Amino acid sequence: MIETPPLVDQYCHGVLRTELGLGTFEAQLIPSAGPPAAGTTFFDTQTGFAVRRWCPPLLGLEPHAAPARYLARRRELGPAETARRLLRGSGAGVYLVDTGQAGDLTGPKELALAGDAEAFETVRLEALAVQAADTSGTVAGFLAGLAEAVHHAAAGAAAFACAAAPDHAGGPALDPDPPGPGEVRGAAGRWLAGRPRGGPVRDPVLLRHLLWSAVPSGLPLQLHTGTGDPAALTGFVRATGGLGTRLVLLGGHPYHRHTARLAEVFPHVYADAGAGLGRTGARAAAVLAELLETAPFGKLLFSSGGRGLPELHAVGALVFREALTRVLGGWVAEGSWSWRDADRVAAMVAAGNARRLYRLDGP
Repeated sequence: MIETPPLVDQYCHGVLRTELGLGTFEAQLIPSAGPPAAGTTFFDTQTGFAVRRWCPPLLGLEPHAAPARYLARRRELGPAETARRLLRGSGAGVYLVDTGQAGDLTGPKELALAGDAEAFETVRLEALAVQAADTSGTVAGFLAGLAEAVHHAAAGAAAFACAAAPDHAGGPALDPDPPGPGEVRGAAGRWLAGRPRGGPVRDPVLLRHLLWSAVPSGLPLQLHTGTGDPAALTGFVRATGGLGTRLVLLGGHPYHRHTARLAEVFPHVYADAGAGLGRTGARAAAVLAELLETAPFGKLLFSSGGRGLPELHAVGALVFREALTRVLGGWVAEGSWSWRDADRVAAMVAAGNARRLYRLDGP
């Protein structure tokens, strides 16, 4: 088994505090816009099979327990104890928690307590915009409030995060240049006039303004590519080179090869190597191997991508560890790598790279 230090989960969210029935649990398993097809279940996905493989033993059941038996055990333990067992069983020592998602989710401190770990906040830029909009009545007030919120957040956050690319393949590329003041005022006016209270930011000009507002902070900037091709980010990536801001590309699967390529080419770009692994389950080793084909080993970062279900935090971590052992252990077995090098690279991807990037051990 490849040895790793306690994991740094560099991208995750909090977990739900409430008890979940079958339907509500399944709705959290995969990012679907609707229920499963009639007569089927979301447990019949790579994520669902991974949950049944890795999570039952953490709750005192046999691996591959049936969904009904697993959920019954979950109810016996209650949501708090379930979360505690799953998070502590994941082997994570640090969480970087994106706090910008809606829902009754635990914050960084609560997640850290449940997982017996440290936690740091990743501030979602869109959430700052929504808060500024909800408390201002004019375009000028909104823009001034947003600038102040970004400045204040930078003092205590580990990173910023923002949606950056289209949510579909083949969408338009992100304009690499900062929008001008007139563009920003016009976009802000249209958005403020048409949004319901609490409504999300979707205007591409405002999203660009948010990204460029965060760049001067010097904090790492996590870019959520959704299901869009990271190629759409290439112009922005090139424009931010040499400015001191490091970019972390999230959600690259199934475009992870291009994400790895951007990390190879641009010194300030890092690739997330974890969030897609839980979703690919039994195929995670193949996905991880493809990332390791191209990306420099010092530019890959583990994450679970977990949100809502503590099962997703646990599965992301445990699948990652197994995939890492399969890939690096296989290279050792065939004589391509030494065990010493395998353990060293594993420690980098599991924790060391994130500790350095986010300065978790100090300046």
